[in-house]
Amino acid sequence: MQYMGELGLNFEVYRNDELTIEEVKRMKPRGILISPGPGEPQDSGISLQTVLELGPTIPIFGVCMGLQCIGEAFGGKIIRVPSGVMHGKSSPVYYDEVLGKSIFEGLSNPFTAARYHSLVIEEETFPHDELEVTAWTEDGLVMAARHKKYTHIQGVQFHPESIITPEGKKIILNFARYVEEFEKQTSEGK
Repeated sequence: MQYMGELGLNFEVYRNDELTIEEVKRMKPRGILISPGPGEPQDSGISLQTVLELGPTIPIFGVCMGLQCIGEAFGGKIIRVPSGVMHGKSSPVYYDEVLGKSIFEGLSNPFTAARYHSLVIEEETFPHDELEVTAWTEDGLVMAARHKKYTHIQGVQFHPESIITPEGKKIILNFARYVEEFEKQTSEGK
């Protein structure tokens, strides 16, 4: 949230168990960021429901558990990281320069990212019919994905807000720009 404030973005913060999906709809958000949190996606309040019900019409950006919520919402299984807990560790992250263009625009490839997670979307059950992998680690773990049809539903497993992700602020700014572009295209009827 600090990066969003530094970038001059207007935002409101709510706990995922503080609101109903109907209350979120009435707020008419321009974009939704599903932030990291403890636990597993099924313990994340309205996060899964938000992805499924609001995702088709509102840009959603999931961070860490937010990406796991996107994966689980579309049929993926969330498992423990095979190599063990990744708390405060950096990894090179590679991205598809075509598929990852919107949120990774202007980043090095690979770039260094902070990982603070013990769970990940399982590769064997990754819902390839609904989602596409846009970034990964050297050992093939999913680090970012987006929806194939609703490309404005996207997320990252790592933490762009961490000092260990030197180019992370660009990712947040790119999502904000994506929200503006999505809004413009929607209002023009494209």
